[in-house]
Amino acid sequence: MAVESRFVVIRQGVEVETFMDKKAADEYDKMLDMADNLAEMFEAATLNIDEKMREELSIYLAKNREEVLVALQAKKAKPATPAKKTQPKVVSETKPDLTNEATTEVKTDGAPEQKTEVKKAKAPRKAKVSKTAA
Repeated sequence: MAVESRFVVIRQGVEVETFMDKKAADEYDKMLDMADNLAEMFEAATLNIDEKMREELSIYLAKNREEVLVALQAKKAKPATPAKKTQPKVVSETKPDLTNEATTEVKTDGAPEQKTEVKKAKAPRKAKVSKTAA
């Protein structure tokens, strides 16, 4: 038998929406709270807005609260798409030993493969002492 956890948003005794995770249910409930507050504000205003339009407008503004905050200059707009620096991705790598060169294939986004050779410095050799006949 499978067990499922469901989170139900209930408003005025009526099930409004069902979610599979708590975070989504909480966000939806918060949006509905904001919409209720906006509807009360519109009702108290001297504007002639019928109940259906007031409800639709309140829900629209609550769903798009980030854009509303930017429009009210209460929040700064986020840049559309920040430019990201592309870093090369290492595809394969050969570990160098003391005598060999290592070749690493590097793939950059949108660019053809490049091969970079890395030379490992060799340790200096000790001088040979020659034995000469005396």
